[in-house]
Amino acid sequence: MPHASNKTEYILRTTCPAGSGIVADVAGYLTQQGCYISEQAQFDDQDSGKFFMRTRFHFQGEDADKAAITAKRIESGFTEIARNLNMEWTLHNACAPLKTVIMVSKADHCLRDLLYRKNKGDLKIAITAVVSNHLDLRPMVEREGIRFVHLPVNKENKPRQEQALLEIVEETGSELVILARYMQILSDNLCGHLAGKAINIHHSFLPGFKGARPYYQAYDRGVKLIGATAHYVTADLDEGPIIEQSVQTVDHTMGPEKLTSAGRDTETVALARAIKLHTDHRVFVDGNKTVVFK
Repeated sequence: MPHASNKTEYILRTTCPAGSGIVADVAGYLTQQGCYISEQAQFDDQDSGKFFMRTRFHFQGEDADKAAITAKRIESGFTEIARNLNMEWTLHNACAPLKTVIMVSKADHCLRDLLYRKNKGDLKIAITAVVSNHLDLRPMVEREGIRFVHLPVNKENKPRQEQALLEIVEETGSELVILARYMQILSDNLCGHLAGKAINIHHSFLPGFKGARPYYQAYDRGVKLIGATAHYVTADLDEGPIIEQSVQTVDHTMGPEKLTSAGRDTETVALARAIKLHTDHRVFVDGNKTVVFK
């Protein structure tokens, strides 16, 4: 079997109406172009009638420079197949880190975890900036040599600050925005601009306790399970398509502080897993749901 450790690998994501011959057409085309398919997953959603497929491949016998040229050729040639199948598709370099803006407020646990995982090579992200409405985490960010942008938000300046955020995303060419416990509600307009490329972490195994001090609400209700949910940001607050969830058991001996501490762990785990799935191009949005090829 061909070994791809020194090869540039690519991921082809395709979505189209379900029908026969889709896998054969895509695999056949890639084979004709000298590709070796190392991974393929597909799902036929019988409710929506959509077909989702993720194909990972590399070019046989070509170095990285030649592979990039060949990838452009494949993109050009694949257009006709996609048109015939009424297909939406994207091609990604699986080895390239995703340019990412992280948004934070005062809580540091999610940011600290993401920085650690990124530095260890567990997450393929290139952090272009950390944006915050507070200054608390500036020292942590700048110690890492990362650009820190302070955008304090109030009712009067919110539209202007959100526009400044969009300008940072555009200026840096960022493809992903992570809300790592950013405690501001994004406007409908901003959610629309970031649709499908902004991930939020919610302090609950949704649906769950809403509003302030969720772990105190949980304690008052005597919950036996807490969790966290990572989802795409939409105009419907905390109702976006879910990517990943993490849970853990708790008991009556745990007060609000212990529940909060345990909750931090579930938040970091769920967020990191969601980001990895997204940056590996394994997540497809299907209405208000997601198809996730793990």
